[in-house]
Amino acid sequence: MLREVVQHLELEPGLVVLDGTVGGGGHSRKILDEIGPAGRLIGLDRDASMLVKAQTVLQNPNVILVHQSYADARSVLDQLGLDRVDRILVDLGLSSDQLADQSRGFSFESAGPLDMRFDATNGQPAWQLLADWDEAFITSVLDEFGEEPHSRRIAAAIVEHRAKEPIRTARDLAKVVRRVVGSKGPRDRDPATRTFQALRIAVNRELEQLTEALHDTFPLCLKSGGLLAVISFHSLEDRLVKEAFRERVTWAELTPKPIEPTPAEVRFNPRSRSAKLRIARRAGAP
Repeated sequence: MLREVVQHLELEPGLVVLDGTVGGGGHSRKILDEIGPAGRLIGLDRDASMLVKAQTVLQNPNVILVHQSYADARSVLDQLGLDRVDRILVDLGLSSDQLADQSRGFSFESAGPLDMRFDATNGQPAWQLLADWDEAFITSVLDEFGEEPHSRRIAAAIVEHRAKEPIRTARDLAKVVRRVVGSKGPRDRDPATRTFQALRIAVNRELEQLTEALHDTFPLCLKSGGLLAVISFHSLEDRLVKEAFRERVTWAELTPKPIEPTPAEVRFNPRSRSAKLRIARRAGAP
C-alpha cells in the first residue's frame, strides 16, 4: 500500500518522519523522496537483521536507524534531542525477508528453530514457550491472539505430541495443527495460520506494544496536527487502532473506514489482501 501511504501522509519537503517499523526500507525510501534533503527520517525496528537490509537502501545523511521498538519511540527521540515529529508510520506486517529466513520460524514450512522473536536478544523463543506452557494456557493464547475455533483440540495435540518428542521447528508445529483440523483451511488458507499468528503475537507481546504506542508513546511523539498512519493485518490489531483513534481528545480520525489494497495490488502481492490502513491527525498536543 505504498501509494496510499504516501498520499495520505501528506508528505512535503522538510518534514521529520518516524518510520516505526522500517523493515527493509521500502516505505522509507519513498518517504525520503518526498521529504527531500531538508527532511529527516528516523527508522526503528525490533529486528536487527531488518536494519541491516534497510541500511543498504537508505544511504542518506538525513536517515537515522535505531534498533528499538516503536513503543519506545519517545526515549529514542529524547536521545536524539528531538521534541516531536511531523509524521509517524507503523506497518505491522511481517516482511517477505522474515518469512523466508529459515532460522526465524515464521513460515509454516521452516525447518529451522521455531523462534518467532523479532528481537532475538530478548525473551524466549516460541519452541521454549510451547515446551513450558500448560495445556490451559496454550488454549488461552490460541483463543485470545488467534481467535482459533479449534484451540482446545490443538492445545491438547501439542501437549500430547511434546510428551513423545519436542516441537522444535515451524514445520513440526504446522504438522501437529494440520493433523487436528485438516490440511486445508477456508479460502485455501493454511489451517495453521491462526496458531502461528497467536504464538507470534504472544512471543513478541505485539498487542501490548501496539496498545502502549497508540495511547502513550505516539501522542507524546507527534506534533499537534501531525499524522499517524497504521497498517494492520488482522482484526485484533485493527480493532485496537480503531478504538484508539476514537479518543477525540488525542486523535481526529481521517479514515472512518480503513483503506484497503486495490485488486491490482492483491493480484501482484497476495499477502496484502488483509491489509488495512488507518490515518489519524494528532489533536491539540500540549
